[in-house]
Amino acid sequence: MVFPVAEAGGTAVGGGRAGGGGKKEGPRLLPLRSAQLRAPTPRCSAWCPSPGHAPPEPPATQNPSRPPEPPQSSLRRMGALGPKPPPPPLLLLMLGVGCCAREVLVPEGPLYRVAGTAISIPCNVSGYDGPAQQDFEWFLYRPEAPEAALGIVSTRDAGFSYAVFGPRVAAGEVHVQRLQGDAVLLKIARLQAQDAGIYECYTPSTDARYLGSYSGKVELRVLPDLLQVSATPPGPRGRQAPVSPPRLTVHEGQELALGCLARTSTQKHTHLAVSFGRVVPEVPVGRATLQEVVGLRPDLAVEAGAPYAERLAAGELRLGKEGTERYRMVVGGAQAEDAGTYHCTATEWIQDPDGSWAQIAEKRAVLAHVDVQTLSSQLAVTVGPGERRIGPGEPLELLCNVSGALPPPGQHAAYSVGWEMAPAGAPGPGRLVAQLDTEGVGSLGPGYEGRHIAMEKVASRTYRLRLEAARPGDAGTYRCLAKAYVRGSGARLREAASARSRPLPVHVREEGVVLEAVAWLAGGTVYRGETASLLCNISVRGGPPGLRLAASCAWVQHADYSWYQAGSARSGPVTVYPYTHALDTLFVPLLVGAGVALVIGATILGTITCCFMKRLRKR
Repeated sequence: MVFPVAEAGGTAVGGGRAGGGGKKEGPRLLPLRSAQLRAPTPRCSAWCPSPGHAPPEPPATQNPSRPPEPPQSSLRRMGALGPKPPPPPLLLLMLGVGCCAREVLVPEGPLYRVAGTAISIPCNVSGYDGPAQQDFEWFLYRPEAPEAALGIVSTRDAGFSYAVFGPRVAAGEVHVQRLQGDAVLLKIARLQAQDAGIYECYTPSTDARYLGSYSGKVELRVLPDLLQVSATPPGPRGRQAPVSPPRLTVHEGQELALGCLARTSTQKHTHLAVSFGRVVPEVPVGRATLQEVVGLRPDLAVEAGAPYAERLAAGELRLGKEGTERYRMVVGGAQAEDAGTYHCTATEWIQDPDGSWAQIAEKRAVLAHVDVQTLSSQLAVTVGPGERRIGPGEPLELLCNVSGALPPPGQHAAYSVGWEMAPAGAPGPGRLVAQLDTEGVGSLGPGYEGRHIAMEKVASRTYRLRLEAARPGDAGTYRCLAKAYVRGSGARLREAASARSRPLPVHVREEGVVLEAVAWLAGGTVYRGETASLLCNISVRGGPPGLRLAASCAWVQHADYSWYQAGSARSGPVTVYPYTHALDTLFVPLLVGAGVALVIGATILGTITCCFMKRLRKR
């Protein structure tokens, strides 16, 4: 007996489909012995409720914040890359109670994508007989002709494509990528509106028996591209030239604020993700060169690129949404490496029926070319009025001027200015004389405490050092040191640049002082109680007028009431012999006698008292 065996579901399936025509072959006739006649097995497209098989688990819903899974992950969830289900038990086969063998899986639909973007539709087959490498054929059923199957592409026939897809297949815009022997991807580089419809993945049979499903279908709907991205005017900080895209110049340490406008009119429920990126100067823009600064994910989480993660955690980098369409990025404490061309990238995401998120559109806009003016390239220091020659005790004034295109001191920048002095011929910048810190508080360097030295700001960027009374030790080479600071995270200051002025020589004339002293005792012998007159003859040669002297040493007092030893001299030794009077020789025996008498009297008085008390007790 001969019975026609057709594919379950009412459609006969042969060894394949006609390439290009999409026609199905007629039913294949199989000779069956009367003893082997069995009831026809129903077709199952997804799973068969047999005792040996459990229905496949539905795909797990993904976190919206996660990017779309790669095709291998989708196929693994569908069972393409996972282990094949075990065959039915032998007992069930003997009883004739079995399930479908071949099964073709495609994603659950409908899928929504935007015109002009790319799409990849996975397809895999399992439970088949024959070689490990299976062939795949893709067909499209358009909404206006739902019964007409248009051949798209095939893995076994290069001339399979219909005329509407032929040029695109030849150009590589539409092709099949094989992931493994029984899993492929249909890839369309640029979707068109006429690509909407139902896509069928068909696998020609290599089985001994025609059981199971040989094709899977998924609906694709193509949406118009309604995503818009543009730059918004930057904030008031920085200098902007009237060019497009604008060129912004910010000082090191200042804030860099850029805005982006992103919106979509897609009728479906979608999420927008906005990212700000930077391309270093003189480098073409591309995915490989565009470095993400910070981005707002579809689940509203803010994440920064690897080089900016620490600054985001420290609060120096911020991204916020203002209203419904405007996004604003603020980079605090701009650094030299922040220079470049900034872009705003908006991506539109939609959730597929299996719970995963897919990117359906992407647009990018140039925001601005940003130049960061570093403080080290602008800071300059000059001193005046030139080489100085003064005498000791005279005041010394030096001026320091800080110049350059610098931001004014304030919230983002601060400056400190100080003077250093090195003795003539000494290497190095020298030691600190005085300075004004970033808060305007003055301080003196080591060795200058107690002196009348003033450090003050006399103009916007001019500072004056004044020594009330110069000393010979103040001679040397003076330099003005200026430091620029920028404010980082936590309001802490970070030194960004420093500059020293040219050396300024200062000469102080030395006044030599020669002292000679001769001392002697006037009157010869001096007795106790008398006045000893010590005469000292001091002779002075040299020294400034109005020199003041002391008996033991010579000191010069200046107008600021400070002292320094100008010279000293030591006389010959003077020996003083004290002599006692006659009454002094009797004073010592008198004291000794009085003490002895006092002790003896006390002893006698104690003895008498003791005897009297004993007699009184006996009575």
